[in-house]
Amino acid sequence: MNILFKNKINKIRTFALALIFLGIGVMYIGLFFKESPIWMTVFMLFGVIFILLSTAVYVWIGLLSTRAVQVVCPSCQKYTKVLGRVDACMHCSQPLTMDKSLDGKEFDESYNRQRKEAKQTSQK
Repeated sequence: MNILFKNKINKIRTFALALIFLGIGVMYIGLFFKESPIWMTVFMLFGVIFILLSTAVYVWIGLLSTRAVQVVCPSCQKYTKVLGRVDACMHCSQPLTMDKSLDGKEFDESYNRQRKEAKQTSQK
């Protein structure tokens, strides 16, 4: 099992979870400023903003997840979602691709960006 490759959906969900913990931590710091209501309010508001940003990220990745292609991983035989040209299995981190031209090539997440860059250069 190779832990170098992570599924894109799980990466974004981890980021959203980190925003929640950051927001709670910022609000907790605000409790140390009970004597100054202004500073306490500022920290509480920043904490709430981080949690709202996390909610927005969760909604965004939920919408992206609905258009991801669901496939059976050839390694662990479990269902997983592939987002973009290359991705990794959510369960075993097996590199996956939906692009036949990338079959057998070394796994590289930059394959997702190259397609977008190639479209931009062809439009110029």
